[in-house]
Amino acid sequence: MSALTAGLGPHAGFILASYGAVAVILVGLTLSIVLDHRVQKRALAALEQRGAGRRRPGGETS
Repeated sequence: MSALTAGLGPHAGFILASYGAVAVILVGLTLSIVLDHRVQKRALAALEQRGAGRRRPGGETS
């Protein structure tokens, strides 16, 4: 670890903290997208079960 920080210079702490923050943000965004996808799939399944169909490009319902 000291070889890594020595190679980054005097700002190694800031650089590593920045990479850590970016990693945490990307994991959070990915998790948010996955959870929202699940919620949207459930909502769509509930609508389709109630009889609401998907719209066709011409504006007609199926």
